[in-house]
Amino acid sequence: MAEIQLGVIEARFADMIWEHEPVTSSELVKLAAETFAWKRTTTHTVLKRLCDKGLFENNSGTVTSLISRPQLHAMQSRKFVENTFDGSLPAFIAAFTKDNSLTPEEAAQIRAMIDQAEER
Repeated sequence: MAEIQLGVIEARFADMIWEHEPVTSSELVKLAAETFAWKRTTTHTVLKRLCDKGLFENNSGTVTSLISRPQLHAMQSRKFVENTFDGSLPAFIAAFTKDNSLTPEEAAQIRAMIDQAEER
């Protein structure tokens, strides 16, 4: 799947959509006016941009997601590891934990994730 990059405002607007979906575009106009002080045209422009990126779909005035928030975060995380650590998850974990210790709970969660990934 193609990389999806969002600016800060696009990300905040996407969060608003995920929070309220399925949501009508007219309801989004109201929410964006309250939250961002946007005009209707601005809301529709940003919504169209997010739809063009493949994140959402506006079907007859009802907006729904094509990619969930967790799916987007997973895609962005994988891309970050690829770009920054040459795709090496161990290198990422080493950098992440270099100056930060893990709590026993965090370590247990990570072990459980590794066990689950190995089973796939």
